[in-house]
Amino acid sequence: MKKINWPKHAILVIAIIATWLTTYIGYKTSFSLKIDNVMQEFILFMNPLSFLLFVYGATLFIKTTKRRNIYLFSVSLITSIIMFSNAVFYRFFSDFITLPVLFQTSNFGDLSSSVFANMHVTDIFFFTDVVIVGLAIKFVNEAQTSTSQRKIGRKLYFVVAATILMVNLGLSEAQRPQLLTRSFDRELLVKNIGTYNYHIYDLFIQSKTHAQRALADGSELTEVANYINANYAEPNPEMFGAAKGRNVIFVSLESLQSFVINNDMKGHEITPFLNSLTKDPDTFYFNNFYHQTGLGKTSDSEFIVENSLYGRNGGAVFFTNSGNTYNSMSEKLGDNGYFTSVMHANNRSFWNRDIMYQALKIDKFYDVESYEIGEGDAVNWGMKDIPFVEQSVEMMKEMPQPFSTRLITLTNHHPFTLDEEDMMIPAYDSNSRTLNQYFQTVRYMDESIKVLFNNLKESGLYDNSIIVMYGDHYGISENHNKAMGMYLEKEITPFDNVELQKVPLFIHIPGYGKGEVSDELAGQMDVKPTVLHLLGIDTKEDMQMGSDIFSPDHEPFVIFRDGRFVTENTIYAHEVCYDKKTGEPTDSGACEPYIERATTELGYSDLIINGDLLRFTEEDQ
Repeated sequence: MKKINWPKHAILVIAIIATWLTTYIGYKTSFSLKIDNVMQEFILFMNPLSFLLFVYGATLFIKTTKRRNIYLFSVSLITSIIMFSNAVFYRFFSDFITLPVLFQTSNFGDLSSSVFANMHVTDIFFFTDVVIVGLAIKFVNEAQTSTSQRKIGRKLYFVVAATILMVNLGLSEAQRPQLLTRSFDRELLVKNIGTYNYHIYDLFIQSKTHAQRALADGSELTEVANYINANYAEPNPEMFGAAKGRNVIFVSLESLQSFVINNDMKGHEITPFLNSLTKDPDTFYFNNFYHQTGLGKTSDSEFIVENSLYGRNGGAVFFTNSGNTYNSMSEKLGDNGYFTSVMHANNRSFWNRDIMYQALKIDKFYDVESYEIGEGDAVNWGMKDIPFVEQSVEMMKEMPQPFSTRLITLTNHHPFTLDEEDMMIPAYDSNSRTLNQYFQTVRYMDESIKVLFNNLKESGLYDNSIIVMYGDHYGISENHNKAMGMYLEKEITPFDNVELQKVPLFIHIPGYGKGEVSDELAGQMDVKPTVLHLLGIDTKEDMQMGSDIFSPDHEPFVIFRDGRFVTENTIYAHEVCYDKKTGEPTDSGACEPYIERATTELGYSDLIINGDLLRFTEEDQ
């Protein structure tokens, strides 16, 4: 076919428009970006353009046609891969990829089932611009221009590009003041500056983070320590030491959200054993308890529970800061005569656990090599929970006492697949396969906890232990809101999305007899001081952000990694203040005093981690 005659740089213009429109349509179809007004929609439409003008505009400095075309095609391919990757990632994490995540390559093999489950046939759309650019290169014949015309046109081009960038940033700042200095919410960044500019900004932030450690000298600790001391909650005298000298068995309940507790699915009880524990006189069940994890998911929950510090914004602290000094709960328990361990039938390198556990001063890691995975014992991510807890209890019998161990369950993990013989209830029937299967894997995990309790009793370990069980993070992301709305019989709002971050917390103390269901507002940050105080171990000098849930001074305030928060009367999400009782937007003044507090606390936690400040406390000692 004969090439069509077009004006000079026609292929450049086609490439910019094709990628611009592909990106914008991708925003609208693959991401749940909340748009509140016409201006926000305009910014979303406009924000890919400034980046594309600059990156494609580099062709104006390339002299040969062949090299220009190769560059144009390469840019269109790379931008398509960026959008496609973010779309797949977003479906599971409800978030955007960050630089540290890209370096978590040791997890990629284990994550493959979740990745493939989140790929859609329609994702081929993201490569539409690649096809268009390819066709333009093949069939468009561009006219020639003089050298002087090229120079004038080039200057004008970049003046326009710079103007569009400034207008974009100006409008974004007007919609969201301090956008680039309060960057906990990556969705806000993408909505305002675009996916491509966001990744450049993320590169800057990560570089700045690495510089923080090099420049830290320990003087920053004074300000942080003053904040922590001002918010310390004295332990409840009645509860302090209530479990002194006992073994501690933590159970990380994979992807378990509170909405399934004391609930049913089409007449089928979802968690019968956990339901029974909520009525057990030896159990404290906290029904107003939230996970506070970020992109680190399960590893973040481990980090938070161990340190009472927030995970990193934009990556898994298990990867980014495994060389830091920490004052972990395991170290504190070790100093008080405990043997500490983690039991998890997965690869020891997954989430960089083999390295991070050394930093946390955990004595032993019972990884997949410690277990015998027989025929029919494996599913999805590793070993099924029932044989896992059975073998774990056998290993506990050999541990020196008192011991502290953390069992990390696996079966109830996305994409929630289960062998037919393990399905104890039927699947749900919504439009979401993920939610449909979730109820079945939750039911299986509940059965495994029943087996754990029975085996602990048979082993003789039960009476001299306390069992602390908590949901590690959400299982059903916001991308399944339509199906969740069907199950809960309501439309899911940003307010509801926060409420769905509730996960169960059980503290079971055999023989205690004074357990209860508590509606005290709390989060994973509070687990460390709560458990240590139950064991009679003081935490007043610890650099921790959480506080003892049993303390009369415990503050009902939960902060999420992305800047959202919950107070006794309000929920703050996506820059809207909601009344906690009605779920309706209320006067922003009710949230205003807490917004700065949340930013400050997250900032102090980041300061400790990014600057590795706890190494200075160890040097002082």
